[in-house]
Amino acid sequence: MKKITFCLSLLLAAVASNAFAGESAINKSLSKLKITAESITPSQFPGVSAILTDHGVVYMSNDGKHMLMGRLYDVSGKAPKDIGNPILVKKLESFKNQMIIYKAPKEKYVVTVFTDITCGYCQKLHGDMQKYNDLGITIRYLAFPRHGEHHQSAKDMQSIWCSATPKKSLDAVFKGEKVSPIKECKIDIMKQYQLGRQFGVQGTPAIILKDGYVQPGYSEPKDLLDTLKKHSN
Repeated sequence: MKKITFCLSLLLAAVASNAFAGESAINKSLSKLKITAESITPSQFPGVSAILTDHGVVYMSNDGKHMLMGRLYDVSGKAPKDIGNPILVKKLESFKNQMIIYKAPKEKYVVTVFTDITCGYCQKLHGDMQKYNDLGITIRYLAFPRHGEHHQSAKDMQSIWCSATPKKSLDAVFKGEKVSPIKECKIDIMKQYQLGRQFGVQGTPAIILKDGYVQPGYSEPKDLLDTLKKHSN
């Protein structure tokens, strides 16, 4: 029994040593490329690590010699799956307490929508909220001020997310009402915007499914339901 325990300890030590060596080599290459990593985790692809950066997930060989900027798919199942999505989905869920949520009474699916109050199709999506909810789809909003942080819309969205009643404030602005400015708040919507950029969002609305799949643009309630059904199989 002692011999087995000793061998297991040696194996774990070797694994830890290899992991450390790999991360060290990766950090060295990232530093040379002036890329900042939020996290470095093993990917499902042998010998390759997934790195969460400001611009999304990139992949690097554990010896730090080769890097892939793009999507990496697992094609072993019925449909290709982006193996970088779980990393981003985990980060997405850490924003849950900042989301403005319209919960379906009989919830079947949950999607997160990056929205902008100046976006016509975002307004259309919001106008269909009851239809989404009736189909069992819960909508969770995060802010994506597409014109940048210095635009008035970003300031207005900051005030909405900081208001005592964000849901009512968002409803009001989508109806054309003005936003009451709020100067101080713990929430920083530009962090939500940065998360959207990591998902590859370029325009609004952008709908993020539970598995991390990004549905760009507006989607009719029934069309979104069909998409959700496909991704639940």
